[in-house]
Amino acid sequence: MLTHPVGMRTPMIGRYEHTVLDCPDPRALARFYSELLDMQVERESDDWVVIRDADDRHRLAFQRVPHLREPQWPDPERPQQMHLDVMIDDIEQAEAAVLSIGATRLAHDGPDYRVYADPAGHPFCLCWA
Repeated sequence: MLTHPVGMRTPMIGRYEHTVLDCPDPRALARFYSELLDMQVERESDDWVVIRDADDRHRLAFQRVPHLREPQWPDPERPQQMHLDVMIDDIEQAEAAVLSIGATRLAHDGPDYRVYADPAGHPFCLCWA
């Protein structure tokens, strides 16, 4: 939680859900990270795979991007392709809260998520079930 200068706490807006990595083959990259981190597949499709640890506390997701321009660290012309998913209960309330702390809504929404940019321009999604 954020702490204000006077010590008051800001209510939680959402819960961390995933870190999402763009890739051309979600199943292949999920296999790599499953082996690397000893994680299990939680759900998968051709375009989306989620892996989790045994305690069900940490998740990574892999999203198909057919014409991915691979990152070349630390070249700013070829930046990293990942974002955070934040699970929320009420999209209207959460959207108002993130906009009030400096987020910008982006134009790429889905049926169960909305996309925003943080104050530095990094994308993240507010997701609901």
